[in-house]
Amino acid sequence: MKRKNSKKKRVIPGFGLSLGITVTLMGIIVIIPLCSLVIFSARLSPSDFIATVTRPRVLSSYQVSFSTAFIAAVVDAVMGMILAWVLVRYDFPGKSVMNGMIELPFALPTAVAGISLTHLTTANGWVGSIFHRFGIEIAYTRLGITIALIFIGIPFVVRSVQPVLEKFDAQYEEAAHILGASRRQTVFRVILPEIAPSLIAGFTMSFARGLGEYGSVVFIAGNMPYETEIAPLMIMSELQEFDYASATSIALVMLAASFVILFVNAALQSRASKIVTGIA
Repeated sequence: MKRKNSKKKRVIPGFGLSLGITVTLMGIIVIIPLCSLVIFSARLSPSDFIATVTRPRVLSSYQVSFSTAFIAAVVDAVMGMILAWVLVRYDFPGKSVMNGMIELPFALPTAVAGISLTHLTTANGWVGSIFHRFGIEIAYTRLGITIALIFIGIPFVVRSVQPVLEKFDAQYEEAAHILGASRRQTVFRVILPEIAPSLIAGFTMSFARGLGEYGSVVFIAGNMPYETEIAPLMIMSELQEFDYASATSIALVMLAASFVILFVNAALQSRASKIVTGIA
């Protein structure tokens, strides 16, 4: 056999250096700050930690954050998919403007969004005054929190689904119609399986963003204990009282919840991709 002395050329030049820089930045920006949560939380004994994160007021803040974030993510998934479909499949005046406005929640400071939504949805606001006539209050309620989370989360779904729809071949729909499939069957058996992984990704990103959102929610929530007080506000309250151990303990619970969401997201996307591959 002829001995090969030449080394295999890597596709990416300087792979070792690039990997080292990436790992270093990940450690400084992500891993070290996350480890600090564990270090500060370790100052409490296990019994004190459990007592801190299971106080009635803290549990109520978890319930508010998780329920409103989940409902907002569900609404974002439905409306985001519809928006992405309209932007991809139809041409209309102002389409480019509408497409650009989808990313407005990313560029707009969250505090500005929160103040604007609060003024719109109070009893004297343009939107809130209409619903106030029917006895429906939006601002300073969980409904207002959900609306704020829908606003900041919908770009995740649209931008996740839109590229998949752009690459989706319309011939699949035509083939389904030729084979006798109804519109409903075409949507649920041809289109939805194809966009399911991206839709799940957008939903989970919207859900995770809603759990940790503070700026756009703190104004419209009203921050009433046991009613509209969110978990990030509980963390800020503990920090203002210089109780770092309690603040990091609550933050650690939210971090664990975020990791669970990411793992569930990965599992669901993997399953959806296998289903799509099996159908193909």
